[in-house]
Amino acid sequence: MKTALVTGISGQDGSYLAEHLLEEGYRVFGLIRQTSAHSLGRVGHLRERVEFLNGDLLDHNSLINAMATAQPDEVYNLAAQSFVPASFTQPVLTGEFTALGVTRLLESIRVVNPKIRFYQASSSEMFGKVESVPQNEDTKFHPRSPYGVAKLYGHWITANYRESYGIFAVSGILFNHESPRRGPEFVTRKITLGAARIAAGLQKELRLGNLDAQRDWGFTGDFVRAMRLMLQQMEPKDYVIGTGETHTVREFLELAFSEVGLDWKKHVVIDPKLVRPAEVDLLISDPRRAREELGWSPTVSFRGLVKMMVAADVVLVAEERDLAQHRSSRA
Repeated sequence: MKTALVTGISGQDGSYLAEHLLEEGYRVFGLIRQTSAHSLGRVGHLRERVEFLNGDLLDHNSLINAMATAQPDEVYNLAAQSFVPASFTQPVLTGEFTALGVTRLLESIRVVNPKIRFYQASSSEMFGKVESVPQNEDTKFHPRSPYGVAKLYGHWITANYRESYGIFAVSGILFNHESPRRGPEFVTRKITLGAARIAAGLQKELRLGNLDAQRDWGFTGDFVRAMRLMLQQMEPKDYVIGTGETHTVREFLELAFSEVGLDWKKHVVIDPKLVRPAEVDLLISDPRRAREELGWSPTVSFRGLVKMMVAADVVLVAEERDLAQHRSSRA
């Protein structure tokens, strides 16, 4: 039985990865901050199957203790300040978590057991103002946000520890990946939840920024399979993971609202305050290496992803409305 330690386990990616690793027969440890110990969120249903350890990417000693306790074969670093707009208002904190936190983790591995295999969650936001389309492992980086810059540091420090210390350390350059577990502050979930709430009469309008931004959107459950596959290879390599298709925010919006029988143009308000200071206009992956070397390919289409997310939020909103009506009747 292999043992894995997952940081960011209570997030969207961490919850899907934990489920996948358990299905593959792993013993799974999850690193959680002390403040989150009583709120496991998306992994609450795994409470009896995952072993949780207290730790913080800002605290090197806690990471060393977690490594020594779990004695993992594999470490997956999914923890970060990952909301791009927030990185503009909290650039220093974003750097501490998303950049220097990677160094602290790698140092912990080097000190405790350099044979541990390490996966770093890199991001397509590192490409930013792209110089070529589509983007692959050799495309130049030009990040356009503090988040993208911090992710680029994490990406290169991972390569540095691989080359300097012989650690099996890889980065997955993941393009946008979504699911019903995505946080409501992200544009995709903001759209699907907003559509469901408007259809239920609980919300009147949805405020959005740039509808022309183009992204390569896939399903998180597909992407976590690629993470594990990267650590099973004979030699460490970085891989671009995406669908190879691009769609605009407007397309996502149209599909989501059509799922609940609404015309989005009657409900969406464009808010200039929601436009990024420096926008990333077009991201589209070339996942050929992952397909050929990992045998990986996505299983959920763009349309299937939108339908899945809207359906989940329609159920969630119905439960929210029923609860509100129940409270009102008891008042």
